[in-house]
Parts: sequence; structure tokens; C-alpha cells
Amino acid sequence: MGKDIWKPGTVIYPVPAVMVSCGDMENKNIITVAWTGTIKSDPAMTYVSIRPSRHSYDIIKEKGEFVINLVTEKLAYACDFCGVRSGRDMDKFEVMNLTAKKGEKVDEPIIYESPVNIECKVKQIIPLGTHDMFLAEVVSVQVSDEFLDETGKFHFDKAKPICYSHGAYYGLGKKLGTFGYSVKKKEDTKPAKAVKKSPAKKTATKKPTAKKKKKK
Repeated sequence: MGKDIWKPGTVIYPVPAVMVSCGDMENKNIITVAWTGTIKSDPAMTYVSIRPSRHSYDIIKEKGEFVINLVTEKLAYACDFCGVRSGRDMDKFEVMNLTAKKGEKVDEPIIYESPVNIECKVKQIIPLGTHDMFLAEVVSVQVSDEFLDETGKFHFDKAKPICYSHGAYYGLGKKLGTFGYSVKKKEDTKPAKAVKKSPAKKTATKKPTAKKKKKK
């Protein structure tokens, strides 16, 4: 096996494909973003990187808020559409039959059909050339209760999430392990050996013998 040498580029794949909603309930928009991710956990912070030429760029910059809506297989078509068509020409919520609902902590609408809606407030905008990075604090998260079990655990895998890789969308495959499984101590699954009991010794029982009568 050999290695080809490529010029520098963004080849960290796969990445999440998300739908970012912005604006307000009257003037709302959706932009599809692949450059997004986690920055830190406490307080929870995330980011989206957007080209200044995009319609949503000025909306987010002016309002200082946005919502990251995670995408499932059912939303894949809408996700692609919202990435190639401009909100200057249409209401993408209406065209894609998506439900807009005002966020809990932000004025921006969430996409109700998405199983996870991450409400964000912009803390800093970093110009990076082709894109500007919007660093944001997560102020609220909404999840669809249909994916909660009786203990309150959220099972996002049941929603069939997708990812993006080299110009294509993919569903996720089978689970390969859980966090920390490589160092987890393996439980002894061998059945315990049964202890063999020695057979009980039989005690011979002698039949009583009849006493002989003495001759007189």
C-alpha cells in the first residue's frame, strides 16, 4: 500500500450536515451547513462557518442568534435543497413543508420536524477568509420525545441521522462500540465449573441371621 500526496485541503470527512434556521417568524430562513461542531462543554459552545455572500450571513450577524437543527434521512432532501437555493427568492419553510416554531431562548424559529434543535447566541465572529466563523453559546436544546425511552434517555440513532462526505449524504451504519469500550474490563462470561459430588457410599445392611437352637 502506498500514499498519494495532495495539496492542503479540508478533507476531514464525514462531517455533520445540519440545517441552520435564522431570522424571525415573519422573515425566516434556512441554510445548510457542513462546517459546524463542538467547541467546549461548559458552558456549551458550538460554531458555524458561513460565507459572507450567503443570505443567512447578514441575518445571523445582525440578530446574533441561530438554531442548529440536526438532520435525519427523512430530512435529507430538504437539507440539500436549503443548501443550493437562496432564501432571497423564497420561504424555504413553506416550499419544503417544514414547520417553524419560535425557539425557547431565542427569537429564531426551530425546524419542528428535526429531532434536535440547538438554540445558540453568537459570542464572537472570526473572519477567516472564505468563511467567517460564528462562535456561539448553546442556550437551549429541544429534543423530540418520540426518541426518549422510559428512563428519559435520548436515542438519536432511532431517528436515522445522516452525515456528509465528499459531496454526498450518507446514513449511519451499525454501532461498532461505545465510548471507552477499548479499555473496559471484559466480564468473565465463562460458566462456573460444576463441583462434582462424590457418590455416597452405600452401607451394606446385613440381614439378621436366625439363631440356631441348641439340641437338648
